[in-house]
Amino acid sequence: MDFNLSEEQQSLREEIIRFARKELNEGVIERDRAQYFPHDLWMKCGEMGLQGLPVPVEYGGSGLDPLTTAIAMEALGYGCEDGGLTFAIAAHLLACVVPVWKHGSEAQKKRYLPGLCNGGLIAVNGITEAASGSDVFSMATTAMATDTGYMLNGSKTFSSNGPVADLALIYASTDAEKGYRGGISAFLVEKNTPGYRSGQRFEKMGLRTCSIGELVLEDVQVPADAMLGEIGTAAVIFAESMAWERICLVACHVGTMERLLEQAINYARTRKTGGQPIGKMQAISHRIADMKIRLEATRLLVYRAASRLGDSWEIDLDAAIAKIHASEALVKTAMDTMQILGGYGFMVDYGVERVLRDAMASTIYSGTSEVQRNIIGRWLGL
Repeated sequence: MDFNLSEEQQSLREEIIRFARKELNEGVIERDRAQYFPHDLWMKCGEMGLQGLPVPVEYGGSGLDPLTTAIAMEALGYGCEDGGLTFAIAAHLLACVVPVWKHGSEAQKKRYLPGLCNGGLIAVNGITEAASGSDVFSMATTAMATDTGYMLNGSKTFSSNGPVADLALIYASTDAEKGYRGGISAFLVEKNTPGYRSGQRFEKMGLRTCSIGELVLEDVQVPADAMLGEIGTAAVIFAESMAWERICLVACHVGTMERLLEQAINYARTRKTGGQPIGKMQAISHRIADMKIRLEATRLLVYRAASRLGDSWEIDLDAAIAKIHASEALVKTAMDTMQILGGYGFMVDYGVERVLRDAMASTIYSGTSEVQRNIIGRWLGL
């Protein structure tokens, strides 16, 4: 399978890298320290079309195929040193925009997609609850039918973009007896809807420029046409969005790993001990060689999975393999880079410690490594 980039893909990659380096990196240390979401940079990313990469042009997107979308996200991860901003864009696009594009009514698409794609609207995915964790469909949030639509009650936690979101994609139980097999539905809730509010905002170890918090729903009345897709189909909607997220979000990790590799190589070539560059020492050169192997293996897994999005019945397996490999490879590469840079790697100004903090979350979000191994095990008949 040939994954050489076309001229258009290469041009897009270079354009995103130039944009990210020029517009997104200044002040990242200060933003990370202050846990500040850069709304101005979000808008610049919207002007670049990053929040709507695969969405059809007629709805305000760029109309890219899944593989080209992954290549674009990889370029963003390579060029942008603000891991929180990159993650915020990915969470918005893959867990929220893609479901609206794939399952929204024509009215919903026309109402929301243009703003979601150009940066005018920020979206949050509301599925995780405090008592459910990885068992996302064991939810207490309910949607009761009313004369005019549905009444939503409950709360969500660890909701990325929650404190700054204009639109929430809320998963709620519409039939407790059916559970996730036909008993969960999805709803689009605008931020000014009475009874809906952003709750506690959390302070976290990494990805600090991506705001995260609770979503609270108290007798939130929504019309019937706020439902995304059909009643009871949210499990399918969520599974599809997770395939996109597990593949295209970790494409960002590929770009970050390549940036770390280059940083380690440059340091190993210039840092001397005993009169020679440390890269001449096998302890260093072998560690960097392993970083290169992980990078290329991860890229191939991500590209293969992205090329099969929408076409393969095994996409959940492909996505799980790509996600677990990429996330664990990112953590190891960040740790190796810090070890190679030594004391400098531990210092804030060099950026490696921030990447390592950001990377630690990658084995948790979008399904923990344990969840991914469970998925793989089931596909193997275990």
